[in-house]
Amino acid sequence: QVQLVESGGGSALAGGSVRLSCAASGYTFNTYSWFRQVPGKEREGVAFIGTGGDRTYYADSVKGRFTISRDNVNDTVYLQMNNLKPEDTAMYYCAARTVDRVSLQRSNYNYWGQGTQVTVS
Repeated sequence: QVQLVESGGGSALAGGSVRLSCAASGYTFNTYSWFRQVPGKEREGVAFIGTGGDRTYYADSVKGRFTISRDNVNDTVYLQMNNLKPEDTAMYYCAARTVDRVSLQRSNYNYWGQGTQVTVS
């Protein structure tokens, strides 16, 4: 059974930090991304990481503040979020796919976690 399980969400003050984790099981994926969504808005991709971990891509809104990384031994992906802003408040989702190509488009991902809430005040 393929599963992506996020953890690490919670509340933080503006300027603070939060680290999200996404543990994959049942399959070894090539690429991962983190998305976020607030009620009434489209789900947006914020960070992508390639197979080897050396290729990353970020949305402009988080560039310089968020860092995506991966542990291929434990099939876990992380999102380190620093200098948080209230507009970072959202449900954060981990997504994975087998295609080794940069993408932050929701429609390109078939596997999703259940989401973890991050609230910045």
